[in-house]
Amino acid sequence: MLKPLTGLLISYLLGAIPTAYLFGRLFKGIDLRQHGSGNLGATNAFRVLGKGAGTLVLIIDILKGTAAVLLSRYVFFDSQANISLPFYLCLAAVCAVAGHNWTVFLGFKGGKGVATSLGVLIAFSILIEKFSILVLLATGSWLAIFLATGFVSLASVICSAALPILGLVLRIPVSVEIFLAILGVFSIIRHKTNIYRLLQKKESRFNTASLFKKVFK
Repeated sequence: MLKPLTGLLISYLLGAIPTAYLFGRLFKGIDLRQHGSGNLGATNAFRVLGKGAGTLVLIIDILKGTAAVLLSRYVFFDSQANISLPFYLCLAAVCAVAGHNWTVFLGFKGGKGVATSLGVLIAFSILIEKFSILVLLATGSWLAIFLATGFVSLASVICSAALPILGLVLRIPVSVEIFLAILGVFSIIRHKTNIYRLLQKKESRFNTASLFKKVFK
């Protein structure tokens, strides 16, 4: 079991790389936890550090999740370890997202796991039949909600909660379905302050029209 356990540890440590914090230090010499929303994710990095740094944070956070699952599949999985491959990959994915949300490098405080969750979903879409359809539906729904409302948090919570439902419709393996439910729970937990602000109509929102102008300027 040493090899699979090592894979889970590596998955956690990959997820735990505090990308937004490091880019805050690198680009502006600041602790991003003390600026903007205080969250160590791509959205706050985009707001505080600018579109260039924010985009890089987003890409790297996605890649953390993808790399964790693919490494677990092709490097650390051991067919002699008496554990099924789908279940093991789900464990690795949970470790990666948990690492991002509760990073050991910053006192177990981190981001909200949306980008890293997308990364593990992309990896599953490579490895599991029909999963690419789920990823496309979830991503498309996220974009539609965000563009319609300007709320990143609302789009993230709704799409995370919808993942298990999409999994049932597409008949995803049971172990992966459980993983999707865990992702949904993680998202709701990490967005609880955002949910409260949404209910109080105090949540920050993007001006999507202005955002398009900045992105394509």
